[in-house]
Amino acid sequence: MTEREQQILTLLRQDPLIPQQQLADQLGISRSAVAGHIMNLMQKGHILGKGYILSGQRHVVVLGGANMDIRGATRQALRFGDSNPGAVSCSPGGVGRNIAENLARLGEDCRLISCVGDDIHGRSLLDITQRAGVDVRPCLVLPDAATSTYLSIHGPDGDMAIAINDMAILERLGPAQLAEQRELVRHAALIVADANLSADALAWLFAEAGDTPVFVDTVSAFKAQRLRPWLGKIHTLKPNRIEATQLSGLPLESAADIPAVMHWFHAQGVQQLVLSMADEGIHFSTAAGVRGRLPAPLVDIVNATGAGDALMAGLAHGWLADMPLADAVRFAQGCAALTLQYAGTTCPTLSGSAVQHFLTATSSSQETA
Repeated sequence: MTEREQQILTLLRQDPLIPQQQLADQLGISRSAVAGHIMNLMQKGHILGKGYILSGQRHVVVLGGANMDIRGATRQALRFGDSNPGAVSCSPGGVGRNIAENLARLGEDCRLISCVGDDIHGRSLLDITQRAGVDVRPCLVLPDAATSTYLSIHGPDGDMAIAINDMAILERLGPAQLAEQRELVRHAALIVADANLSADALAWLFAEAGDTPVFVDTVSAFKAQRLRPWLGKIHTLKPNRIEATQLSGLPLESAADIPAVMHWFHAQGVQQLVLSMADEGIHFSTAAGVRGRLPAPLVDIVNATGAGDALMAGLAHGWLADMPLADAVRFAQGCAALTLQYAGTTCPTLSGSAVQHFLTATSSSQETA
């Protein structure tokens, strides 16, 4: 799906009876161009008929961080305590926001619940996220707070060496503010949350989720500990090695330690565990006894920040598409691999077809080798 088609779908979800001329006026394009995009959306199955009846009419709610990412990178070995020559860039980020954008690019109707300041970063974040196809109307805009920022430093391998986050504004997203979105959450087909949410916000979410599956991104070893009281209510959890160790209290030094860690999480009530082990690939399991591993695909890493968010979006999309967990993990790996090769925290060309093309090409090259 193209970016313009995503924009049109977002407007149609807000008003299914909107005239084509009004769509054209809002997007700054001709009415005939709108008609062409709508025809393409009908051919792709996103629009089912007149009155813009949208396929599925289901929505995903993502709750979590939205921040401006400031990234510094150097081609030389990092020298701590000294000035390092390199390049600095700025791009929209935040775990929840990134997941929401990726889901929208994969064709899902995604609503983002987050919190930004009424400042240049906040306005920019909302505008960019909406243009990617995400419904940002549920986001809280605070005139007396600064939009959160995430500062990361990367070495010559492209991986993050150290980062600092200023996300105090999310503490303002509490039960009283979330209550305004109660019906949106209760009627979601799927809920995705990140551990940037406060303890009170997480308590509200799990109380309101009911039978709706909740996928959770652990974010960091420190913030993952907020999830411990709610493990029994989490459908799918995506920790890395350090986060899984922090939560379980079990060693995770080698592949031999993985079964015990998986058993611990499922004993707490987690239905699906997707354990990211960096270069060792992904190990996954279900409470029903499914176990598997996929090796990490070989790609040139440009920016590692955001790959985990793309992985979570791929997992959520796979679940909504009724994929078996092994297939969903493989699809999610494709989302992450495409994102690793892009300088920003999200890949602007991400789509279902782009992921399938990557996976097909990867399989072909492996067979040839």
